[in-house]
Amino acid sequence: MIHKTKILLVEDDPNFGSVLKNYLELNDYDVRLCPDGFIGYEHFSSGRYDICILDVMMPRKDGFTLAKEIRDKDQHIPIIFLTAKTMKDDMLKGFNVGADDYITKPFDSEVLLLKLKAILKRSADKTGDPTQKEFNIGKYHFNYDHRTISFGKESQKLSPKEADLLRMLCLHKNELLPRQKALREIWGDDNYFNARSMDVFITKLRKYLREDPSLDIINIHGKGFRLLESV
Repeated sequence: MIHKTKILLVEDDPNFGSVLKNYLELNDYDVRLCPDGFIGYEHFSSGRYDICILDVMMPRKDGFTLAKEIRDKDQHIPIIFLTAKTMKDDMLKGFNVGADDYITKPFDSEVLLLKLKAILKRSADKTGDPTQKEFNIGKYHFNYDHRTISFGKESQKLSPKEADLLRMLCLHKNELLPRQKALREIWGDDNYFNARSMDVFITKLRKYLREDPSLDIINIHGKGFRLLESV
């Protein structure tokens, strides 16, 4: 059975929402339409979705608030905002709460489809192959199962947490590895003390990779880390 991409569509205009839902379903998407942010969050919390399309101006709970709540539960799911506004401040606010794109009504339906495909592809590319255990990073070779980084004839043995953290960075190479995601998956909790511990491990990994100037692990303040490999 072919898996259809599941879309959470939250739109308070019943006519527009119904038309958009039907259009997306005709293009092989599985769409859950919710009339407001409260119901949208309930469905997001209890289901599994591949992308969210959120109207900005909604009664009771607006799209920005809903997006923040979604981001607290899932740092990676793509979010597209729909709005009748063209204000630059609103667009910046949308991107600051984690939007992947922003579409102003009225819009060309075919453009929305192209944006959906591009965002979903980009989202899939970010996380890499979750089964991958060996990586070439610059001039280094990283073997996750053996917990080793090799540079020429030199080899560095890693601790289990160092290996886990480097693997997550490799799977997100050149993209943001959210701090909370790493802390929860490796340390089991994103509290202050674990966050300080992770900073120490990041410093160690930078040291292990220092022989290749094309590599760097940079800190995105308040967000997470990026393993950058320059060409």
